[in-house]
Amino acid sequence: MKKFLSLMLALAMMVSLFACGNPGAETSNPPADKTDAPVSSDAGGDEVSDYGATHENDEIADLVLGEFTEAYTKALEATSISERYALMAIAEAKMLETGIFMPLTTNTGGLYGMSRIAPYTQSPALWGLDNSRTYQYLVTNEIIKTADRTAMKEHWVEVQGTGTYLEWAKQYLLDNGYTLKDTYNRIYSGDNTTWDTLADNRTSTSDVLVYAMCNLLEYDVENVLQPALAESYTVSDDGLKYTFKIRQGLEWVDNQGRKVGDITADDWVAGLQHALDNPGTLEYLIDGLVVGVSEYLGGDKDFSKVGVKALDDYTLEYTLTADTYYFPHMMCYSLFSPMNRSYYESQGGKFGDDYDPSAESYKYGKGPDSIAYCGPYLCVSHTDKNSYVFKANEKFWNADALSVKTVTWTYDGADDPLSTYNGVMAGTLDSCGLNTSSLKKCRDDGNFDDYAFIGATDATSMVGWFNLNRGTWANYNDDTKVVSTQTDDQKARAHAAILNQNFRMAICTGVDRGTYNAQAVGEDCKYNALVNSYVLGTLVELPEDVTVDINGTPTTFTAGTKFGEITQAQITADGYSMKVYDPEQQEGAGSSVGFDGWYNVNASKEFLDKAVEELAAQGMEISKENPIVIDMPHASFYEAYKNRAQAFKKSIEETSGGLIVVNLYDTADWQEMYDAGFYGDTPADMNYDFYDFSGWGPDYGDPATYLNTLYPAGGGDMLKSIGLEG
Repeated sequence: MKKFLSLMLALAMMVSLFACGNPGAETSNPPADKTDAPVSSDAGGDEVSDYGATHENDEIADLVLGEFTEAYTKALEATSISERYALMAIAEAKMLETGIFMPLTTNTGGLYGMSRIAPYTQSPALWGLDNSRTYQYLVTNEIIKTADRTAMKEHWVEVQGTGTYLEWAKQYLLDNGYTLKDTYNRIYSGDNTTWDTLADNRTSTSDVLVYAMCNLLEYDVENVLQPALAESYTVSDDGLKYTFKIRQGLEWVDNQGRKVGDITADDWVAGLQHALDNPGTLEYLIDGLVVGVSEYLGGDKDFSKVGVKALDDYTLEYTLTADTYYFPHMMCYSLFSPMNRSYYESQGGKFGDDYDPSAESYKYGKGPDSIAYCGPYLCVSHTDKNSYVFKANEKFWNADALSVKTVTWTYDGADDPLSTYNGVMAGTLDSCGLNTSSLKKCRDDGNFDDYAFIGATDATSMVGWFNLNRGTWANYNDDTKVVSTQTDDQKARAHAAILNQNFRMAICTGVDRGTYNAQAVGEDCKYNALVNSYVLGTLVELPEDVTVDINGTPTTFTAGTKFGEITQAQITADGYSMKVYDPEQQEGAGSSVGFDGWYNVNASKEFLDKAVEELAAQGMEISKENPIVIDMPHASFYEAYKNRAQAFKKSIEETSGGLIVVNLYDTADWQEMYDAGFYGDTPADMNYDFYDFSGWGPDYGDPATYLNTLYPAGGGDMLKSIGLEG
């Protein structure tokens, strides 16, 4: 799925920790001490033109993102992978130093949970859809004890990559008195609106249809990319052609298990054309990368020019425009799902200019009985806001590996905070997150010490965005909803202040993010999911030694150095106080998650003093009597998020000594909250000065998957969140 994410997922996780997440990967991150080191006097602010003036898009991009753009452009020109990673880490530092967003939390994880699902029995992959696959789950009739989870986690770390963990885990459970079952029961909170996995990128669709589909490659439970429907592949010497050999003798079936066709190479040709006929989903992954895709999307509907070919029934070839080592990572997204051409056409489907999903004759993807299946499960029953039932697909290529034969999803509207806990205790659910209410009951029942554990965080960076060029003060689709109370003068002052780097950094370092997060997840877990960077600090590590320039000094980083270590080196060299990577986290493995490395009252005050001085030079006085008022929409209808926003307001107003006032304006429901800044398609739709309900996670294993989103020359997907056109 495209990783422009909403915190609605995090809300769902508060109800059920593993409804859409990974119950296998577990971690516990203790809070880190906050640093009070002062910020360097060299950390200057942006020069801003006259107070109240308007600014052109490119002018703001150059003013605010100039250093990042220069550093990132240099990184894209690197001649080796290690140089690329190191230079991208430097670019990441330059972006964080702009203060265009405040790092907040991961999207999922970091909460207490209980589960019957053995750890690491699904893929822990950070991108793609494989971490939503459940067919190799080891599910026990008994709730798994915390001590056994710890032992299994430790063994997984020891044997990762050997292909031995799954069988070892099964034997471990049996030897320790657990009994296995072949069913898995979970909750869900939203129905898919289509059964066409190639025409939609919503989580509610991909989580369902990952059961129905299988791709060429798949990450296994040890996070190793393995052949799936492709038995092997080769790459040309120049890195431009990928040739896959498709497994022979496999069948497409309907949801009753009846054959509807053979699986052949042409299924990926048909699938990609259908995906490109539905722009606005995942085509951005290969636009400009696979030959001919940009032209097809631009209106040239001759699909024979696109670089995907069936060379024969079982040989598939992709042709790229550039050597891209992480191209295989993308195979784990629905964009690369196959589609049986003849079945699609039998349901009224057409291609290119003839494609018309609104036609009366078009039946494809309307329900579980109007798609063909090649994945591990068949959806044999579905009722909206009630349930899904999935049964094992006997024709699945890896059917013998299905530990779980039946999967049942039961709808939960999050009305009862104890429902999932009670379901686990009754045996009707197999996992749950522990929210404030259920955590208390779990302790009162005496179950916490034996069964509770901390769920792993994901690779998403949820952040608070500053709108650098705000163009609306009411929701874009209804000007009577979420209406700002700022005066015209306050609007102009907020605009000028937000364009000042020192002002933004004063807010970024002036909010107690632990207290902010505690309002939603509780005091015990408040640090676990805090993020301190945009790119996950452990996303990649250097494959070899490399020497790069850090502020005029040639600096060598050895093979194995984590991405975040280099980012931290540049930030420290630039004189900033933020800790964006901690090598002591994760029991010495290092992490950019699990501590508050930004909150620093002394640094915040220094940033604000400089901002006040710089803005005064533009004729704008800032005082307690005439503060900067910034608008922040908040989910006032949901107590945890309402309290979180109040904590943000209290923290920054206290740190700033009343020079900054946060105007929290109410939203009536999730629709209004998302309309204020998540659902909008353009910068002009962003109705806020600061917004904390979206973020980004990786699409493949390269830092570019994050950094591209804010790269003006690349039309970054998240530029709209800071009020800029891509």
